[in-house]
Amino acid sequence: MLSQSRFLSPSPTLSFKPSLSPTSCQFPDRALSRSTLTLPISHRSKSFVAMISNSSLSDRIETAYSGIHQSEIDRFAEVGNQLADAAGDVIRKYFRKSFDIVDKEDLSPVTIADRAAEDSMVSIIQQNFPSHAIYGEENGWRCKEKVAEYVWVLDPIDGTKSFITGKPLFGTLIALLQRGKPMLGIIDQPVLRERWIGISGRKTMLNGQEITTRSCAKLSQAYLYTTSPHLFSGDAEVAFARVRSKVKVPLYGCDCYAYALLASGFVDLVIESGLKPYDFLSLIPVIEGAGGVITDWKGDQLHWEASSDSRAPSFNVVAAGDKQLHEQAVDSLQWQ
Repeated sequence: MLSQSRFLSPSPTLSFKPSLSPTSCQFPDRALSRSTLTLPISHRSKSFVAMISNSSLSDRIETAYSGIHQSEIDRFAEVGNQLADAAGDVIRKYFRKSFDIVDKEDLSPVTIADRAAEDSMVSIIQQNFPSHAIYGEENGWRCKEKVAEYVWVLDPIDGTKSFITGKPLFGTLIALLQRGKPMLGIIDQPVLRERWIGISGRKTMLNGQEITTRSCAKLSQAYLYTTSPHLFSGDAEVAFARVRSKVKVPLYGCDCYAYALLASGFVDLVIESGLKPYDFLSLIPVIEGAGGVITDWKGDQLHWEASSDSRAPSFNVVAAGDKQLHEQAVDSLQWQ
């Protein structure tokens, strides 16, 4: 257990005050052009944007988002790449270095890397999409308006405990919601330099290559991941145990990286309890675009409406690479 203030060595002061002003959120971004892009794009981002633009699905794809041109979705993805690049630059600077660790009110740890990475992403969004709202794990809602059509949901370091102990299985999570539905999701592992990008209606990409989940129709053959068995309690602990007792191999300790492995076809099932919206919204396009299924424990669609009045409730999440496996897992959870 981390103390209220744990000092590993003298280090930069951790500030809890947002350094950036709220976004205006007053005008919809309907006429976006690449000429408005003001920040440089890394070589990797350029390669990804070229891949998106040349995709056979890119120009005439059917999506659930009315009124959005494919070039606009490409622009969202382009800026999403910039966000991941910027956060990664910050995170790598602090990884396996000395810094302060502070416990938040819920006793989860936070570091200067979490705060600085989120601020770097917020700055880019504000410059490119001033009408968009932002909901970050560290600073909550950033928008003068109470609601917005587009909301970026950010978790700068999902798996802070892994980060502070030097284990490179954490990730930066980036989601873009339109009217509450995730249309873009990014899982970025900045140390291993792996980036999963999901866009609704398109195939999920890992570093520019299409990926798919693997077939596993039987619970008895499944490899199951969860971050920690100690995160379950009460009825949730009993429900998880029912599934764990039926799988081939239960594994622990990957945070969001487990979902990335599922999308890539190396893991069959991920079950977790008590996730916040910023923990799972970015995962939805990534997993669905790779052919997987992700829902709550009842099998219902995951949904969260972000606004100035929103609080981040807890969700129970189950993800599977195979539809039949997902159904078996939900049946075994027996969640009411």
